[in-house]
Amino acid sequence: MESLKYFKSRKIAESITRIFGPTGELMYLVEGDKRAVLIDTGTGVGDLSEYVKQLTDKSITVILTHGHVDHASGAPNFDDVYMNHADEEVYKEHNDLALRKGYIKSQYKDFDKIKESDYVQTKSSSVYKDLKDGAVFNLGGITLEVYDAAGHTPGQMAILFKEERILMIGDAANQATFLFDKRSLGITSYEKSMKNLLLKTEGKFDKIFLSHGSGEAPKELLANIILLCEDIKAGNDDEVPFNFMGQVVYIAKAMNAQLERVDGGFGNIIYSKEKVNH
Repeated sequence: MESLKYFKSRKIAESITRIFGPTGELMYLVEGDKRAVLIDTGTGVGDLSEYVKQLTDKSITVILTHGHVDHASGAPNFDDVYMNHADEEVYKEHNDLALRKGYIKSQYKDFDKIKESDYVQTKSSSVYKDLKDGAVFNLGGITLEVYDAAGHTPGQMAILFKEERILMIGDAANQATFLFDKRSLGITSYEKSMKNLLLKTEGKFDKIFLSHGSGEAPKELLANIILLCEDIKAGNDDEVPFNFMGQVVYIAKAMNAQLERVDGGFGNIIYSKEKVNH
């Protein structure tokens, strides 16, 4: 099927397959003995549902880390979907077809070759089950535990692969954590959220998975991000101005064109000064 051409995948553990979407977004298929979970659904280009059926014959439950365009837009093609409804407004805004096309055009070189029929139809998030902190998904020999990770969006969630000792944090923290959106938390609230996440998961994971880039991050990422919040609040960050669609925001630590920190650290925050103390 031609609409499957938008996806590639690589098995990275016996139970985990990393799926690569057209704009660089990463999704994760986790398979137990009895059932499977797909974490995130990409931009809603191509039929991810059919693609995943080629990877597993088990029944599939979808967990959305948050409601942004590049994570939740393929969800309408699945029957069993969980999303934190704190992201209902985020999802509603980002699932708009015009916004999705604008995002994909900015990120995908073959945008002009996408057929109209390749776009997943939009659907209200009211049909999705509410994903809550403390939720546990038993897949048969594989256990997924869900934790609040609010900041990037109000409903951002993290998922612990218990047996594999991996913490998948979506966009909660990464090489360039966006915290300047109108619905993002301020630095003070975000720091509290990350401290709570680390408190609940510390000692339970040896590596971190992300939704972008290589998908890999050092286990120290959350601790690094918490320290960075302290630097921002104290005015000890680099405060590199960054113009994003007409909005002037600030990069906490100077980075190169590959979004790597020039000081060699891992983890960064792009923030609005108006929301530092929020």
